[in-house]
Amino acid sequence: MSMEGNVALVTGGSRGIGRAVCLELARLGASVAVNYAGGAQAAEETAELCRTLGVEAEAFQTDVAGPAACEALIQAVKERFGRLDILVNNAGVSRDSLLMTAKTEDFDKTLDTNLKGAYFCTKAAAKVMLRQKYGRIIFLSSVVGLRGNPGQTAYAASKAGILGLTKAAAKELAGRDITVNAVAPGYIETDMTAVLPDKAKEAMLGTIPKGRPGAPEDVARAVAFFAAPESAYITGQVLCVDGGMAV
Repeated sequence: MSMEGNVALVTGGSRGIGRAVCLELARLGASVAVNYAGGAQAAEETAELCRTLGVEAEAFQTDVAGPAACEALIQAVKERFGRLDILVNNAGVSRDSLLMTAKTEDFDKTLDTNLKGAYFCTKAAAKVMLRQKYGRIIFLSSVVGLRGNPGQTAYAASKAGILGLTKAAAKELAGRDITVNAVAPGYIETDMTAVLPDKAKEAMLGTIPKGRPGAPEDVARAVAFFAAPESAYITGQVLCVDGGMAV
């Protein structure tokens, strides 16, 4: 499996799952645009790690929670690299709280970044990919979007929305050799999950048949599978990377 000559944009690529995806695509030969919202140093570290793998890489600062910003991001990547073959919609936030105490602004922020940001980036990228008659679009959903989780109503809503977006976009774009798929991670060890209380971690581990959390690299390999040229006949699918959690 080779992606030599391909250009990939990974939103939220500075750390965690995003960084692992950037490195996996770079390892397979793709040039990488590393998008970040605020962590400039971490994003540049990711880009430099990609360059050590022998590919071109550059960091691009954009908050994806608005259509104009997403249009500008896609245009900047195309101007820098000449094309865009792979879009990985990974940028996300989590503002967790119980339904009855949740703040409207936290709900809005979660959907603006996780769902609307992915929508805006996909819409802008699709314009480029339709002209190329080729593209791979991968969304990061979550097992929470499939099963729900107490205290994560906003996050679950945003990640469930990603599933519908994946399937609808897949049907619209399939005729131009553009595939659209989603990866739904379970409990993955990242900075985001590291701050969870021990009791919450233990509760999640009890629901995983594999009996352990996953690593960002597990998710990155699934993303790379969908991003590969060899996956041309797979679209509209959701692949859980969760150790059996959603079974």
